[in-house]
Amino acid sequence: MKTSQKGINLIVSFEGFSAKPYLDSAGIPTIGYGSTYYPGGKKVTMKDPEITKEKGIELFAAVLPTYEKIVNSKVKIAINQNQFDALVSHAYNTGGSETLFSLVNKKAEEQAIRNWFTTKYITVAGKTLNGLIRRRRAEANLFFSK
Repeated sequence: MKTSQKGINLIVSFEGFSAKPYLDSAGIPTIGYGSTYYPGGKKVTMKDPEITKEKGIELFAAVLPTYEKIVNSKVKIAINQNQFDALVSHAYNTGGSETLFSLVNKKAEEQAIRNWFTTKYITVAGKTLNGLIRRRRAEANLFFSK
């Protein structure tokens, strides 16, 4: 599966755009729409030159398939487009969670999956971040939307 425009919009709305490298909430150099590395694997550094929005879109489009591949390889059951998009958004932000994939694969009840989405990966360095709470809630809502 590939991420739909709805999934792409969700990811970029939470990532936002930065022309200059910045340290994300976990202290990782990031540029564009949340990219921490370039095609080919070179990591973003704080010394990298500014990029245009167009370059940021190109970078996002080049990196997104990595996260689609993670979801496609970890999910062993049939899922719908919204579920795929929600899982790709989560993987793009966190690298993916074996526990979440396990819950999906065993077709856990909605409340168990929703609870997992909204209570995990919402902290950085021990601090709960409102932006992450909003993102996890949006991912859960997308996952369960028809």
